Amino acid sequence: MAVETTASLDPGCSLRRRTTGSASSARDMADSESDSSLSDETILEAEMDRVATVESESFNVNGKEHAGGDEEKTGNRGEQDVKFVYRPSMPAHRSIKESPLSSDAIFKQSHAGLLNLCIVVLVAVNSRLIIENLMKYGWLIRTGFWFSSRSLRDWPLLMCCLSLPIFPLSAYLIEKLAYQKYISEPIVVLLHIIIITAAILYPIFVILSCDSAFLSGVTLMLFACIVWMKLVSYAHTNNDMRVIAKSVEKGDGPPTSTNVELTQDANFKSLAYFMVAPTLCYQPSYPRTTCIRKRWLVCQFVKLIIFTGLMGFIIEQYINPLVQNSQHPLKGNLLYAIERVLKLSVPNLYVWLCMFYCFFHLW
Repeated sequence: MAVETTASLDPGCSLRRRTTGSASSARDMADSESDSSLSDETILEAEMDRVATVESESFNVNGKEHAGGDEEKTGNRGEQDVKFVYRPSMPAHRSIKESPLSSDAIFKQSHAGLLNLCIVVLVAVNSRLIIENLMKYGWLIRTGFWFSSRSLRDWPLLMCCLSLPIFPLSAYLIEKLAYQKYISEPIVVLLHIIIITAAILYPIFVILSCDSAFLSGVTLMLFACIVWMKLVSYAHTNNDMRVIAKSVEKGDGPPTSTNVELTQDANFKSLAYFMVAPTLCYQPSYPRTTCIRKRWLVCQFVKLIIFTGLMGFIIEQYINPLVQNSQHPLKGNLLYAIERVLKLSVPNLYVWLCMFYCFFHLW
């Protein structure tokens, strides 16, 4: 006849499993004789050992029960049910510790639930703001703001974008002359400053001189900012490589494999790969995967389109109406100007976050 045995897996719960009477009753008698002389911790250890013994004898993956070496076929019963029962008599406090919400212990806890609550509140609040804005202003998205007939006539911006590789080529020629010691180090720094400054001012001048569409100007400045930041890294890295090369020639530093790689001459192939690589930090060589992850690449491109559209929605639906309905900050009330600025801060923050994610990760 089968009986139930109770074994504690942790201080607050017990495990109940049906076993045969002969094995369980023998163990219960042995345990009842020794329980009087064992402490609470010894009892817990004994019960855990008993559970492990019961599990190893009474259950296997084939759905068979073992009781004292006898096998019984259970048919299609499958796995046995396991119940965890709370035991109020087990002590909950076993050591001295701070409250989970105290200042000393709050940062040691997991805040996943609080983070989920913040996300739910953020989604609820912003959903209300979106509905309120649509009820007040309606749908304000204009395709002419992004795509217009002027975009097809923005050939000066296209020519400016195609001429941006002139600046990396100029930086490469300067580094080539510097490695061959035809020009001094101060001249190299001055020429790099001129090239880097021109790389960002030249597109700005073209955009301001031409009545271009918004999307064309943003695309050109996106490429120009990438070229500008890459040139800054290129100049800094090559300057440091020349310093290492001089120290190796003087014998100040050990000629390790890394130093030998860094002291090589300026390589045009490395620069060409750096200008199209998804990084802003220049180095002579990069670790690469064995193949191009096409599915991952398509996923990033789709994300780029989605977040760019989200930025356009926030600008057209929130920022433009607030700016158009606002007074001049120097002609109106100071409190009104502060209220407008604070009201614009939230959509501006979202646009900034989307731009940062699109620019530094997706693009």
